Amino acid sequence: MPKSFPQADLAAATGATPLHWESVRGSGYATNTAKWSVELDDGRSVFVKLALDELASEWLRDEWRVYGSLSAGFLPEVVAWHDTCETTFLAIEDLADAHWPPPWLAGQVSLVLETLDEVHATMPPAGLPALADLREALDGWPIVAADPESFLSTGVCSRDWLAAALPRLAQASSECELEGEALLHLDLRSDNLCIRDGAVLFVDWNHACIGNPAIDAVGWAPSLRLEGGPDPWELVPETGGLASLIAGFFAARAGLPAPVTAPEVRVFPRRQAEVALPWAARELGLAAD
Repeated sequence: MPKSFPQADLAAATGATPLHWESVRGSGYATNTAKWSVELDDGRSVFVKLALDELASEWLRDEWRVYGSLSAGFLPEVVAWHDTCETTFLAIEDLADAHWPPPWLAGQVSLVLETLDEVHATMPPAGLPALADLREALDGWPIVAADPESFLSTGVCSRDWLAAALPRLAQASSECELEGEALLHLDLRSDNLCIRDGAVLFVDWNHACIGNPAIDAVGWAPSLRLEGGPDPWELVPETGGLASLIAGFFAARAGLPAPVTAPEVRVFPRRQAEVALPWAARELGLAAD
């Protein structure tokens, strides 16, 4: 699969000639996707994501399932989609002029929550997985229970505290409600959303699924807190055990080596676990470590 800028394919897909393109590092974790900001000769500016391996191609196809099926105010404009055995790329409107938090300005957190309500009220496209079918992949507490040393090496909690709290955390995580009919983003972070002209736009839809709408805000809350946002229990006062699920997700990953395709993916799980674990403990009435 080519790693160079797909100039000819982009020209054919957009009906315009690329005049200038600049590589964009972005704030995402993966290294198996190349990204460019591109100026076309018809005056448009586009953002291009090119898959560098088959895994990234599947991610882009998952994302296209949303973009290609929905027309909604919370989605950026799609300019081109190209998928052949040699090359897979997605081009959307360039959102460089939008506000990408942080910092979070007054009213923006509430605006994101309001827009999430719109997402969750939107009819999901066909073919999305069910969140309930992803429980095993999301629930990290069985992994921590089987091998606690990796998580304990992060220093997020003590060995004695984990031994005492783990049964309650694992039970809440295994029993929390995941079923639902809502369209979910499932990867809500500040680098996956921007605000332009008073509207929130969500990008990177490759984890989209269907299920309990509360998971989007719960999953967002720890990273938002790290960016100066509210305490997570202020954002979502009652999670029904979803806070335990999210805490376990981060706990199981915080001490692991990073995969080759995403060398920076372990940088933030520890910090997010430091927020999510006390949140889960607070909701379950567990003593602080």
